[in-house]
Amino acid sequence: MAIGFDMLCASTVLELKKDFPDLKLIGALPCKTQEKFWNAKDKKIYREMLTKLDAIRCIYDEYIGAECMIERNKYMVNNSSLLIALYNNISGGTKFTVDYAKKQGLEVVIIKP
Repeated sequence: MAIGFDMLCASTVLELKKDFPDLKLIGALPCKTQEKFWNAKDKKIYREMLTKLDAIRCIYDEYIGAECMIERNKYMVNNSSLLIALYNNISGGTKFTVDYAKKQGLEVVIIKP
């Protein structure tokens, strides 16, 4: 449920739900206040998206640093059967998540930007 690829994927799942109503979209949030510093347009899109989710899993109440993101990413990997990542081999949260998923034996599909 981050700005960018996450929201694009969530929108795609919502479209797919029209033809596959049993499909579920669960939002994984690092903290309840993740959108606190986003611009008004992104906040609006995010808040509208939250209303369309089948469930929300929030890791922390407040942002406590990068640990929020790491724990959210671990949660997503630990509750998935496949990881699809938009990834350009640069260090950061996506690299951590891809590496963690591989260590957990998850199938990983990389989309190069």
